[in-house]
Amino acid sequence: MPKTNVKRMCYTALLAAMYVPLSLYVAVQVGNVRISFGSLPVVVAALLLGPLDAVVAALVGEFFKQLLTYGVTYTTALYLLPPAVRGAVIGAAVLLARRQGERLEERRAVCCAVCVTAAICTTVGNTLVNWLDSVLLNYYTPALIFGDLIWRLIVGMINAVVMASIAIPLVKRLRRWSAVSSL
Repeated sequence: MPKTNVKRMCYTALLAAMYVPLSLYVAVQVGNVRISFGSLPVVVAALLLGPLDAVVAALVGEFFKQLLTYGVTYTTALYLLPPAVRGAVIGAAVLLARRQGERLEERRAVCCAVCVTAAICTTVGNTLVNWLDSVLLNYYTPALIFGDLIWRLIVGMINAVVMASIAIPLVKRLRRWSAVSSL
């Protein structure tokens, strides 16, 4: 296995491991909405390593978060999908920027817009998973599932701008570090 593949796997594993404490312990619960830094490792993985690594970091990180929070349930696998969508959306934009000879983090406004779009997709995905979970486990009420959707979308978009604002300088510094720039 080439040395750069091992490095990528290690960086992806480190970002997945950071996902758990950032989403569980660096968070604030406001009613039904959780504001956390959990998406930061996914954004960094997408910007630094690309979509596949971002999706893997999100899947692995969210799996352990679900395991530590709820254990394994019938719908655990479904709850892994929305964070992976965030990594895929941002990663796809990173690939598109690379094709144009640019880095997404160099275009701050575009990067923030992509992160907001990914946050909207993630929030909608979480809502759909919550709906499916409530139907399968027989606790569905429209107010419970959709009552705070607008609030969660607003908070998610604000959180996305904050995460992008943190991730952009972080990724730039990591790129200057010789071990990461070789990826």
